[in-house]
Amino acid sequence: MNDITTMRAISQDTLGGPEVLKEVRLPRPAPGPGEVLVRVCAAGVNPTDWKHRGVPGLFLGEPPFVLGWDVSGVIEATGPGVALFAPGDEVFGMLPYPYGAGTHAEYVTGPARAFAPKPAAIDHVQAGALPLAALTAWQALVDTARLEAGQRVLIHAAAGGVGHLAVQIAKARQAHVIGTASAPKHDFVRALGADEVLDYRTTDITEAVRDADVVLDSQGSDHAIRSLRSLRPGGILVSLRLDDGNPALIQQAARLGVRAQVMLVEDDHAGMQAIAHLAADGRLRAEIAGTFELADAAKAHERGGTGRTAGKLVLTVR
Repeated sequence: MNDITTMRAISQDTLGGPEVLKEVRLPRPAPGPGEVLVRVCAAGVNPTDWKHRGVPGLFLGEPPFVLGWDVSGVIEATGPGVALFAPGDEVFGMLPYPYGAGTHAEYVTGPARAFAPKPAAIDHVQAGALPLAALTAWQALVDTARLEAGQRVLIHAAAGGVGHLAVQIAKARQAHVIGTASAPKHDFVRALGADEVLDYRTTDITEAVRDADVVLDSQGSDHAIRSLRSLRPGGILVSLRLDDGNPALIQQAARLGVRAQVMLVEDDHAGMQAIAHLAADGRLRAEIAGTFELADAAKAHERGGTGRTAGKLVLTVR
């Protein structure tokens, strides 16, 4: 007989490599006011997961903790005051980043408004892959850069988890998309809708692109500073690296007559609704680089840590 008071989860007692991830049994959480309890069907694995697993001094502090922010699943129970959802509803979303981790488990609680109804047109694996990366791309391009039809946008690492979704979101907004990727990934990026694809290994991107309205940069540091030169006067670079909140980037942007903004993704009900709409219409789809059973989370981390995946990795929960 199943113990309904506990659940399986992937936890760690120390920082380190993928081998520190262990399947454990933890108390099943209960939803508080404004929260829902979600039975997890699929949960994305993102670079922030393996960084938090092994790098000291990040947001979650010292272990033990359960990683994971992406989730797609079924509402099991609702807390007091929740009006958006009822038990049995299929939802997907991102727990509040960075302190709300915990989706790499059979059950998780989170604010009701961190979720949106899962489109019937996509399965849980697809839905579980989308939230964190798609919200990052949406908030960078739409909320921060105010990308408009006809504008030119340069997306670095266009085959990556955020990048490949950013290409699709930019095309959905009728922008001209220039993506950077290694040569073997050019066909993949073109198939996403990119108008131009440049090989960052053989091309000086700052010479090849000088008139972008928007640059989306996930590399950070000197790469972000150099990328400012790809902007037209008045253009904006959105950096996804918090360590770019340093004076050098801002000062160089001012000297060049452009703008630079560092952004950290946030849970976002309206953003999730927009992503759900694009996914339901077939205009936004995550490339699934691999799926792994919950117990094989360490293997997913090993795969992601190679830096050679195109798209997203997903854990599935039976």
